[in-house]
Amino acid sequence: MSEGTIKRKTDRGFGFIRTNRGNDVYFHMTAVDGTTFELLQEGQRVSFEETKSDRGPRAEKVRPL
Repeated sequence: MSEGTIKRKTDRGFGFIRTNRGNDVYFHMTAVDGTTFELLQEGQRVSFEETKSDRGPRAEKVRPL
């Protein structure tokens, strides 16, 4: 599992996580686990599994820390 901080969240159901390595990873509201997308806040620390997609890195199993 990787860790990072919610960098940006949109009202369209997706956002970006800034990883500890300094890069950004996309996540979709369906990838949130253990809470709801609405309860996640920008600046909040999360853990996630980083996967690859045709558009670049993507976060799955996003969980608040």
